[in-house]
Formats: sequence, structure tokens, C-alpha cells
Amino acid sequence: MREILQGKLGFGTAPLGNMYRNIPEEEAIATVDAAWESGIRYFDAAPLYGAGLAEIRLGEALSKRNRDEYVLSTKVGRVISDELEDTSLRDMGEKGGLFEFGRKNKIINDYSADATLRSIEQSLNRLKTDRLDFVYIHDVAQDFYGDEWVGQFESARTGAFRVLTRLREEGVIKGWGLGVNRVEPIEIMLELEEAKPEVSLLAGRYTLLDHERALQRVMPEAVKHNMDIVVGGPYSSGVLAGGTHFEYQKASSDIMAKVEKIKAIADRHQISIKAAAVQFSLANPAVAAVIPGASRPERIAEDKAALNTVIPAAFWEEMREQKLVAPHAPLPINVK
Repeated sequence: MREILQGKLGFGTAPLGNMYRNIPEEEAIATVDAAWESGIRYFDAAPLYGAGLAEIRLGEALSKRNRDEYVLSTKVGRVISDELEDTSLRDMGEKGGLFEFGRKNKIINDYSADATLRSIEQSLNRLKTDRLDFVYIHDVAQDFYGDEWVGQFESARTGAFRVLTRLREEGVIKGWGLGVNRVEPIEIMLELEEAKPEVSLLAGRYTLLDHERALQRVMPEAVKHNMDIVVGGPYSSGVLAGGTHFEYQKASSDIMAKVEKIKAIADRHQISIKAAAVQFSLANPAVAAVIPGASRPERIAEDKAALNTVIPAAFWEEMREQKLVAPHAPLPINVK
């Protein structure tokens, strides 16, 4: 997995599905082009993002590139219907109306074997490609299904898990895993003898603002089972990048106060909070890549700069002293 990713910075395409706002087509394509020109070669999508809109836009932008030169992942668990729906009423669990400005096609949650194959076929068409590298099983967790999430997980275990294992064994895909915003599904999956995932995407759970449970439970188990972690949402829904959202909702006053503390330390050491966020996520040995999302071309340059910033040891020492990172969290440099 690590060798295949061709670099530690990828591109998460959720914003291209019109997350939070109606993004002009030319701006979306220009953002993917900017990512490519900056050297990014790993792109992650999902049918959920705007009911296929992100995949359509990514496919259009990458159609002019050599397929052998980039790595592509998407997700299963949602089938996009020709039936239309009122997007303002779209049920997205705790995320609310995250893709209110996406396509109006109805999104059907389905983790069965047949639906997994249909979802992959649909994604290939939208992405204008003949193959996927990695496939994640999307959102089998509490934030979307509440108390019913275990039943959805079981449906995925007997459906998507087995289909994706077969596709991997046949060489159709290079690997599979979960794509979730909670740690519990990954913990359960790694306890199953039948599941042998190569990689999983964990969004928002290994960031400067939220990393203790993943640090204690998921990361050690991932290393033990030779499963790489891709960190999604390193900026915690945008609040670590100057935004006001955390967990896809308006950030609380407590979260904003914590961000201000981190920013004050970053300012004292003349670095960006983005640099600290990206490099913190990548410092864990279980992490193969980090995939911030972007919807404007200039954000790509910021992400690249964040990756390449030299962060002084004194910054991390102060973060430790202020208890803003867990005591045993690996840091980009060796700080005791």
C-alpha cells in the first residue's frame, strides 16, 4: 500500500460533491488540475459525495491523465438511483445536510454483495476509468446509523467484505478496507479472522483535536495486522484550517478555544496550524497517507507547503507541555 500511494499527500474529493456550497464546475476541475500539477497522485472519492458529483468531476479531470500514473480509491455501500429526491431532506445521520447542493439523485444505503458490485460499476462509469486500486466500505458506523450500525456492519461483513476479498484475490483491485469516521468499526473488523484488509480510511479520528482512542486502540492493531491507515479530514472538518466546522457541524466554543491555543503556539513558532495538523497525522507509523479535501486550487499549494514546512522541536515540546497532544503520540521529530 505505501509503495503504491506514491507519496504521503493525497487528495480527498468530498468538497467536489458540493459540500457546504455550490462549487462552480470550472473551479472543481481546476482544483484537481492543481493537485496533479503539485505532484499529488492519489485521489479518493465516494458515491456519497454529492450523489456521484465528486466522482463525475474527478473522472472528467483525470480523463486527460495516464491511468497508470495515479492511484484511485472510491467507496461502496451506497448505490445512486435515477430517482430524484429533495436534497434538503437527505438523511446523513449526524452530518445533516452536508451535500444539500449535490445532485438530486436518491442515495440508497446497501452493503450487500449485489449492491457492492453495482456500486463499483457505477463508480467506474462516473470516474471514466476501467479499474480501481482500492475500495473502502463507507460509513458502517454510529454517525450514520445510530444504534442500527451493528446490523449494517453485519450486512457489510456478509456482503461487501466477501465481494471485495474475491475481487482482490482475482487481481481486480489491489486492496480494500473500511472508510469511516469512527474507530469502533475498524476495531471490530480487525478482530475478525475472515477479514484481511490492506488499508482503511479513518477520517477525523487521528487529528490534533481528536486522536487518543485511535492512538490507543486502532493504530497498534493496524500495525499488528499489517493494515495501513489513510487519515482523512486532518483539519477536523475545516476548523484547523481557518474554518468553523468540526465533525461536519458548527464548532463548539470549547473546540474553538482549543484551536486558538494551538494557533497561538503555532504563531509563536512561525508555522501554520495546517503544517502541524498534516505532519502530526503522518507521524504515526501506522499511517500511509493523509488526504485533505479541497475545493479551491489555492488550497492545494497550502497543503503542499504544510507538508514541507520545517517545524521546530520547540513547537511540539510546547504542545506536549500544554497537553494538546497525547503523551505517547508519535511526533514528526523525536520529542520526549
